[in-house]
Amino acid sequence: MASRYWMVSLSVQNSATSPWGKVQEQISRNAFDTPLYHFNIPNLRVGTLDSLLALGDDILKSNSYIEGVSHKIRRQIEELERVSGAESNALTVDGVPVDSYLTRFVWDEARYPTMSPLRDIVDGIHSQVSKIEDDLKVRVAEYNNVRSQLNAINRKQSGSLAVRDLSNLVKPEDIVTSENLVTLLAVVPKYSQKDWLASYETLTNYVVPRSSKKLFEDNEYALYTVTLFRRVADNFRTNAREKGFQIRDFEFSSEAHESRKQELERLMQDQENLRSSLLQWCYTSYGEVISFLNCLFHFLWHHIQQDRYGWPFSYMFW
Repeated sequence: MASRYWMVSLSVQNSATSPWGKVQEQISRNAFDTPLYHFNIPNLRVGTLDSLLALGDDILKSNSYIEGVSHKIRRQIEELERVSGAESNALTVDGVPVDSYLTRFVWDEARYPTMSPLRDIVDGIHSQVSKIEDDLKVRVAEYNNVRSQLNAINRKQSGSLAVRDLSNLVKPEDIVTSENLVTLLAVVPKYSQKDWLASYETLTNYVVPRSSKKLFEDNEYALYTVTLFRRVADNFRTNAREKGFQIRDFEFSSEAHESRKQELERLMQDQENLRSSLLQWCYTSYGEVISFLNCLFHFLWHHIQQDRYGWPFSYMFW
C-alpha cells in the first residue's frame, strides 16, 4: 500500500522550534505512531511578488504534467514486469526507496542553483521531463513494434489450419516432388474426414492410391497430404473445393524454413533485450521524474507561503 503524506506549513514568528515542538506534542497525543519529518526549503531566488504570483499557474500546470509522466512510467514498469513474470522491484530515487527520498530530501544545489531565477529552474525541469516523455514514446514504440512482429508470427503458427503457416507442420519426407508427381496439402473439416478418405482418390484421374496421410489436426480441421500427377493438380483443386476441401498452396523449402526459424529466434531475443533495456530505463527515469516533481513541490509551497504569510516564510514538515 502506498504511503500518504500530509504537508503542513507553519508561520514562524520568533522561533522555528516553538511551533514544531507544539505540533510534535499534539501529534504524539492523538497519533503516537505517526512520524514527522522536516521538509527543508532552501532560500530560493523568488524575485518580486508579482513574478512569483505570475509563476504560480505555470508551476501548477508543470506539476500536473510531471505527475502524469511519472504515472505513465510507473504503468510501463508494471506492464513490463507482468509480461516477464519478474518479481516487482522497489522503485527508487538516486538509489534509495521513494519514501526515504521524500522524507530525507536534500536540495541538489549543483543541479538547481538557488541563485537561479525560479522561472529558469521551472522551465528547465519541464523541458527535461518533456525529453524523458519523448524518449519513453520512442522506446515503447520500438519495443511494441518487435512484439507486434512476434505476435503476427505466433498467430500464423497457432491459428486455424485454413490460414496458419504450415512450414512447421510439414517435413521433407511428407512431400513428393518430381517431374511428373506433386504432393498437395488438403485442409479437411474434422467432421468430413471420412468423406475425404473415401473420395480423394476419385476427385480426378491419376491420384496415387492410398497416398493421403494426416499430418496434423486442430479443433476445426485436419491437414492431409495427397500425391497425384502434376498435370491434373488444377482439376483436383477445383473438384476438392466443390466438396468443401481446401487445397493450400505450399512449397517446401528447407532454406526458407531455416530462415523463418532464425527470424523468430532473432525477434524473441530482440524483444527480451528491448524489454530489459526499457525496464532499466524506466526505473532510472522514474527516479528522475520524482526528483523533478519534488522540486516543484518546493516552488509550489513557496508560492503558497508567500501568498499566505508574506516574508519571511516558514519551514515545512511532513
